[in-house]
Amino acid sequence: MVTSRWTAAPAQAASSRRRGAVLERAILEAALEQLSTVGWHGLTMEGVATRAQTGKAAIYRRWPSKEDLVADALRAGLPRIEAAPDLGSVREDLVALCRVARDAMYSRPGSALRSVIHECDSVQAERFHDVIVQGVVEPTVKVLREVIDRGIERGEVRPDAANGYVCDAMPAMMMYRSKICGSEWSDQDIEEMVDQLMVPLLRTTGG
Repeated sequence: MVTSRWTAAPAQAASSRRRGAVLERAILEAALEQLSTVGWHGLTMEGVATRAQTGKAAIYRRWPSKEDLVADALRAGLPRIEAAPDLGSVREDLVALCRVARDAMYSRPGSALRSVIHECDSVQAERFHDVIVQGVVEPTVKVLREVIDRGIERGEVRPDAANGYVCDAMPAMMMYRSKICGSEWSDQDIEEMVDQLMVPLLRTTGG
């Protein structure tokens, strides 16, 4: 009993000291941790509160619903792909970009996002549409277009390749293989996908 009282006191004290942005950060991180381990269906406000060492009331004051909390947690935690690699060839740039995307996909926020995508019904998923598009889809496509445009300038890529279908191919393949086939995208898998899908898709006539 003495041990129990002694271990509980620091958690209560830590909770009482945290305010504002510090407490919010702890709650958002707890939400991501819960999503990545127990998934969307397993996540509860009580579980997040326990992980963040705070009370449910502190969460509900900021986020009236589970969806609101998860949306903010994803916005705050998703890795940013902001710069296109420039290694001298479109093939090497695509391999490097795929590795960055792979690492982001299997990071804790990436795992949390995948649990939302895979487990939410259509109504729930609509709540996260802007988060996914603005936080993942648009930045990835932007960087991929930079890689392709640079390849066009170097004469490696056919001029009409910078279109939506081509830009969707690589992210779509990575998501499909991850979800349906359970692929974890080793470096070898990435290189094979780039060599067998993307390079032929982008190649200039007679290249």
